[in-house]
Amino acid sequence: MNTPSFSALQDLDELYHIHPFTNHADLYKQRTYIIQKAEGCYVYDEKNRKLLDALAGLWCVNVGYGRQEIVDAVCEQMKSVAFYPSFFNTTTTPTILLSEKLAQIAPKRLNHTIYSNSGSESNETNLKIIRNYWKLKGESKRTKILARQYAYHGVGVASTSLTGLPNCQQPFDLPLPGFIHLPAPYPYGANSSLSPEDYGQWCIAETLKRIDQEGANTIAAFFVEPIQGAGGVIVPPSGYLQQIRQICRDYGILFVADEVITGFGRLGEWFASNLWDLDPDLLSLAKGITSGYLPLGASMMSDEIAEVITKQGYFAHGFTYSGHPTVTAAALANLNLIEKENLIPRVRDEVGPYFQNKLQELAAHPNVGEVRGHGLIGAIELLPATGRAGLDPMKPLGIKAAKIAREQGVIIRGIRDLIAIAPPLIITREEIDFLFNAIRKTIDQIDVK
Repeated sequence: MNTPSFSALQDLDELYHIHPFTNHADLYKQRTYIIQKAEGCYVYDEKNRKLLDALAGLWCVNVGYGRQEIVDAVCEQMKSVAFYPSFFNTTTTPTILLSEKLAQIAPKRLNHTIYSNSGSESNETNLKIIRNYWKLKGESKRTKILARQYAYHGVGVASTSLTGLPNCQQPFDLPLPGFIHLPAPYPYGANSSLSPEDYGQWCIAETLKRIDQEGANTIAAFFVEPIQGAGGVIVPPSGYLQQIRQICRDYGILFVADEVITGFGRLGEWFASNLWDLDPDLLSLAKGITSGYLPLGASMMSDEIAEVITKQGYFAHGFTYSGHPTVTAAALANLNLIEKENLIPRVRDEVGPYFQNKLQELAAHPNVGEVRGHGLIGAIELLPATGRAGLDPMKPLGIKAAKIAREQGVIIRGIRDLIAIAPPLIITREEIDFLFNAIRKTIDQIDVK
């Protein structure tokens, strides 16, 4: 079979492929990028340009590209049992072993896992678990779900309703009733003069006020990203998350940590929930669980919730590919690499602090309004020469910056008027230097091109 030329592939892509989260008018003007090779922290496009992937695919390729250990694990599993479902009292060996491994590394009360195929499905699953749990507990009035502005929890009908981004909801006439969005600890986005800590306390006060208005006995759960990723890398002020967690305890509201982005080492811990002692009742996982090599989502639940759910007998939820053995084998190989190569202490003690220092060096740039981050994730708020008054929502600087950065040899993500960065955990200091040199050149040009 002859592979078409890249130009022909771009023609075929335009004819037959609808891209997710893409402005297709822009796509058809510039033509599709086609990634043809990937290794380490780098990908190579249709012109064979070597690009440092500073978004780790989509916040997920934690161990980097081209890891033979994962490829071998997948091949071996496919030779033995390529697929068999976990329905009907049956499962496969790697799915059992992955469940054990997750229980060992997760917050201590979370010992039970049901699998899906993505972070969106993980959150859809958790929403159904929550409704089922409260019904079995005799509290069926607890149906309302709390989330936050700028939250991103997925693209299902319910998980989009959880999401706090209008551009994700408005095209589909969402959210559904019963999804309540509270202020996020994002003073820069609110153009507030309050310090992050004071603004966080205002958010806490608004949260308590809304819970009282709704009636705590009608609220089922609060979904929280420890760091809000796709909403703009919103890093919580000191003590804020712990206060939100305590509010949930005080009012009997289940606390769901969405760690689809923050899980598996990005913050220098297995999970942000461990880092900040959040003790969640449920945990949403995906992305870094396989480093993106194959699709996998996971919903972990506390012992108490699992006991209630399993005692009912038949649990009417799951996907054909829940616990797919080839995928769980990839996850086991991925987690083994993270441990074997000490990537978590490496992020915590070495490359994470170095990355954050480089990020902070850009804070004084005249085209930068704010920088923020933790571990190997960061954001830079961009400004034109005229300052915040010159920002134009019809011409967001983030998308512009991402295009300029690509010309400098790096892939970053543009969100509104900011850029987000989250490279593979294997990134070196030299690669971090290259990354931030390219970002500085990008910011220098933001008002020129």
